[in-house]
Amino acid sequence: MPQPETDPRAERDLKAYLRETSSGAFLVAGVLCAICSVLVAGAAVALKPAQDSNKEVFKQKNALVAAGLASMKASPAEVRGVFEKQVTKELVDIETGEVIDAEKAGIDLKSYDPSAAAKDPKLNKPVVPPTALPGIAKREPYTFVFTIKTEDGKPDGYIFPIYGKGLWSTLYGFLAVEADGKTVRGITYYQHAETPGLGGEVDNPGWKTQWKGKQIYSEGGEVRLSVMKGKASDEYGVDGLSGATITSRGVDNMIKYWLGPEGFGKYLDKHRVKSES
Repeated sequence: MPQPETDPRAERDLKAYLRETSSGAFLVAGVLCAICSVLVAGAAVALKPAQDSNKEVFKQKNALVAAGLASMKASPAEVRGVFEKQVTKELVDIETGEVIDAEKAGIDLKSYDPSAAAKDPKLNKPVVPPTALPGIAKREPYTFVFTIKTEDGKPDGYIFPIYGKGLWSTLYGFLAVEADGKTVRGITYYQHAETPGLGGEVDNPGWKTQWKGKQIYSEGGEVRLSVMKGKASDEYGVDGLSGATITSRGVDNMIKYWLGPEGFGKYLDKHRVKSES
């Protein structure tokens, strides 16, 4: 059976229509993508100050929890209030233990980020000895230390930022000590990705409670505070995390490093409150 003839003009018109339709669709899609990109970027820029503020308050809350000055239920206003009334934030040279005059050192306290400094080859310092913090080769030159003050302005304790590798992640937290520089007030972690129920038990209130009152140094001044493989049996030990040997070892490593002479040991030597007895 003969096929009906196709009108050449109709074919040309159809092809032109399809080209115009496709071009229009791509144009509309491109415009929508551009608009969405602008909106998303604008929202990110607009929300960044609030996000940064929330992160800072969350870190401050964890520092206060470690020191026994607040609970995780504390509101942002309560956290800021305690910080303003009872805590002094100082920039410390880790190597010397000295408090830094930021203006003389040319450091902007509002923008200085210890985590970023630890990754900056122009600023960072090697971890010594290299095996002290397995998985971490460089640290920041300066970091922030928080001094807890009594009502009359005397030191009542110190809060130190600590970090180190666990099994799956770097754990970031705070360790608080009494004014004598020898006794633990508490510990908390505000960022990690350890396995829930195993290494993630660093968040367990029962485990964290064990730290309060533990002694840090031997009579010879060495860090004796340890996370044990099993149950702790003395004033220097904390129970290991069941089923999380690597995370427990990581916590033990960071405690020994950050409280030792290459960490905050020199700072404590200069600032611990001596016994009057």
